[in-house]
Amino acid sequence: MADSYTVRAASIRGVEVLPVNVEVDLSGGIPGMTVVGMADTSIMEARSRIRCALRAAGFDVPRQQITVNLAPGDVRKVGAGFDLPIAAGILAASHQVPLDGFDDAVFVGELALDGRLTAVKGEVAYQLYARQHNLTLVEAADAPRTVLENVERRALSSIGELRKGLRNLSEPNGPTPEERHKVLFDFSDVVAQELAKRAMVIAAVGEHSLLMVGSPGSGKSMLAQRLPSILPKLEGRALEEALLIHSVAGEDLSDLARGERPLRCPHHTVSLAGLVGGGRPVRPGEISLAHQGVLFLDELAEFPTHALQTLRQPLEERCVRIVRAEGAYRFPARFMFLAASNPCPCGNYGDPDRPCTCAPARIERYQEKLGGPLADRIDMVLTIARPDAASIVKGEEGASSSELSETVMRAREFRSWRERKSDGEPRASFRELELSHDASDTLVALAQRMNLTGRSMSRLARIARTIADISEKKTVGAAHVLEAVAYRGTRR
Repeated sequence: MADSYTVRAASIRGVEVLPVNVEVDLSGGIPGMTVVGMADTSIMEARSRIRCALRAAGFDVPRQQITVNLAPGDVRKVGAGFDLPIAAGILAASHQVPLDGFDDAVFVGELALDGRLTAVKGEVAYQLYARQHNLTLVEAADAPRTVLENVERRALSSIGELRKGLRNLSEPNGPTPEERHKVLFDFSDVVAQELAKRAMVIAAVGEHSLLMVGSPGSGKSMLAQRLPSILPKLEGRALEEALLIHSVAGEDLSDLARGERPLRCPHHTVSLAGLVGGGRPVRPGEISLAHQGVLFLDELAEFPTHALQTLRQPLEERCVRIVRAEGAYRFPARFMFLAASNPCPCGNYGDPDRPCTCAPARIERYQEKLGGPLADRIDMVLTIARPDAASIVKGEEGASSSELSETVMRAREFRSWRERKSDGEPRASFRELELSHDASDTLVALAQRMNLTGRSMSRLARIARTIADISEKKTVGAAHVLEAVAYRGTRR
């Protein structure tokens, strides 16, 4: 007579969690274990790990034919997190553990040969799945102590603790994300760059993309490092989305758990899969890891052209789509785009104090990287001058992060009030931007003089709208448009 049991599990596909039923059947025949249902190599190797772990924990390995089916059979399952549900299914089918609570639990964890249980990638994804389906998440005891709220969790240090029954298990006792120390950067450290700080505030309020062009040592990287310090803290759904992506990628969650927005700074040698996402299994790239935060590309002109052009679609659609033979993957990618570049290969083109040693043709090729379709999607271009040496020696301080953050928060609150009062969703149309008559005339005159495209006019108007929000003005004035055009910089 055959014994069988079904245990709930889950598989991560991109940043989605797919439900999987682990069906275990014990029947007569030659002793052994067969796993079916499109399992990858790590799952097939689980047969040896499970057999050793069960023996080490004092359980009997059934001397029967063990058939494990991972349903649905048309979806590929990936990861060592299936060790625990398969082992739990075998113990349940062979009546070696109490089954109270099994039907309302989802099991995730990797087994060591001595029976110990270790956490796997995607902790937040599994927690979201358990909360959405009102299930108890049974996982390793070294999983993070707290990440999401309102999730019922039970912890196992080893597979042998299943003898206690799920009701008698405690919650995971792993480290809390808040225990990690981080060095904070403050805008007060940046000397004699008040115009650049003003541009950072405008970008932070309106979520505008910004390109900084300047000589080496002008402070471009310092400014970029401090941008997250003036952005609002992550909370609610935005926080959960960022935690989900970083958890699936196996990144540290300490800073995110405190509400700090991510700052991703990939090197210009990053691969296309590392920037956009990909691999096997498909994982999010730097673009998605910057979701709800900042993506900073230093030395923009050093990035390969094909890598830069892949940014066009995420900047517009706020997501990344990757198509593979097994299907399409979608990763959220709502980020602030921040870039920095030298004006030429030697970095001194246009510097009044240092002569440029680059040939004109080389400068032309270098600056072509900053042009094209991607440049048309960058809202603000700012020239960063090298600060005065006397200001650095004297240790002068300008606006701090706390002061700039207060400005950003006030402007965002005013924008939210204005949008609620207009009784509609904010759109990029000129009517929704509430331009005054003088502002409209100024914008038209600038467009004719500078030969602006429709997209450039819309971008200029949105920046002016943000400046008006900072001034807490319901209507955009001509002065706001004139300040906005100052942040266009040079496109070459």
